[in-house]
Amino acid sequence: MKFPVRAPVSTLVALGGGWLILLAYIFGLEGLRATILGWVVLVSAAGLLLGVLNLAAVHFGKLRGGARNALYSFLLIVSMFVTFVVTAWLGPEHAAPQWVFDYLLLPVEASLVAVMAVTLTFAAARLLSRRVDLFAILFVAFAILTLMGSGPLLGINLPIVSDLLRPWLAQVLAGAGARGILIGVSLGTITTGLRVLLAADQPYGG
Repeated sequence: MKFPVRAPVSTLVALGGGWLILLAYIFGLEGLRATILGWVVLVSAAGLLLGVLNLAAVHFGKLRGGARNALYSFLLIVSMFVTFVVTAWLGPEHAAPQWVFDYLLLPVEASLVAVMAVTLTFAAARLLSRRVDLFAILFVAFAILTLMGSGPLLGINLPIVSDLLRPWLAQVLAGAGARGILIGVSLGTITTGLRVLLAADQPYGG
């Protein structure tokens, strides 16, 4: 008789871990829950390390193959290696890793946010060029109001836009939409979790 589960060992481990965590939450078994979650954190850290090593291997292959953008791969590998060694040797609280975070990572993230603002403006312009209806006009208007109220325009804060319109758009309209999305994600997560715990879905076995 063929076993109905594709990967019995993986299925039993996943079901056992999931039910243990659920029962630990229900019956207040804090020690068991903390132990299992600690194992999960270690496995996740190992998975993250494997992902970083795979990324380094991919870019090292580009260097050996003489790719056109091999310089970027070289800079990425060197930056990853130096950052890892410095952080592992000195600790994450040392001034050197903090300098890397404050003066390299944060400016890059700020630049990405600036690029996102430019991309949003360009998308709004393309939307109006393709179609002009109520939703397109509302999207462009809200995007412009949000961008104008996000910071000083030529050193001047727009009184009504910065103090009234932008907070109302961000906290009322955008906040309501974000809460609706989070509720939908939560319901989907609960449904998926129940299907996994009942072995209706088996994403953990091939």
